[in-house]
Amino acid sequence: MMVKKKIQINKSTAEFNKPEENHLSIQISLDGFSFCAINKVSKSVETLGHTPFAVSSNIPHKLLENVKEAFENEPVLRKKFSSVSVTHVNNLASIVPKALFDENSLPQYLKYNLKIYRNDFIAFDQLLNHDLVNVYIPYVNVNNFLFDKLGEFEYKHSGTVLLQSLLDVYRFSEKPHIFINVRESYFDLVAIANNQLQLYNSFTYENKADFIYYILFTAEQLNFNPEYFELVLTGNVIKNDTLYEIAYQYIRNVTLIESRSNLVLNESFTDDIQRQFYILLHQY
Repeated sequence: MMVKKKIQINKSTAEFNKPEENHLSIQISLDGFSFCAINKVSKSVETLGHTPFAVSSNIPHKLLENVKEAFENEPVLRKKFSSVSVTHVNNLASIVPKALFDENSLPQYLKYNLKIYRNDFIAFDQLLNHDLVNVYIPYVNVNNFLFDKLGEFEYKHSGTVLLQSLLDVYRFSEKPHIFINVRESYFDLVAIANNQLQLYNSFTYENKADFIYYILFTAEQLNFNPEYFELVLTGNVIKNDTLYEIAYQYIRNVTLIESRSNLVLNESFTDDIQRQFYILLHQY
């Protein structure tokens, strides 16, 4: 697993003199705060920063305290931006076929998989060109804080960004694919075959045995042959770490994802960095 550490990548010529050219992407998760500042004209990443939280918490006011501390310690965030987007990273989501979606029935799509409360605010994103809707619970108090600091912004769920990027590229692949987005204590799993999404789910894991069990169990349920389907890893994973090795031990075709972000990145953005911030770099 990757070590939790603060990451800062700055373009040597980064300038923020023209607010109309500046876009800010923010990613909020229970274990950290990430952002990147983008020049909208050149589509280059001027600055990327990540602050891991010392203690992660799903208690709303604790999460807000973590976000406030990380936000206030980032001078770049006090610059002017003409547009801002925010991605909420959590496993509080469910994918619904557009044909079955009813905006007035949002709790119904979550109640069988999650414990929801009467006062929970539920949002949804539509995936462009894929007739799917992602229904989820955002961090409302964090949104309110960011609105006070940054003004209006658009927000999405991380699953929306992940699925959009994967389906756009891999939907018509000949082989079935399972994609794993590795996070510190859970991972997202996306299965694509027969020109459509087969499954999107999240699994909590404590060790490599949990990790490979859920992947193989999912493959079995989907009738994906471990000798044939392709397993693609992204997120907090590097080649030959424990998760990569256990996957390669049981599955013939294992690869690390290649970033297809349309952003211009300098040499500081290694392949490992691009995987770790895959969703953030595909957010814009």
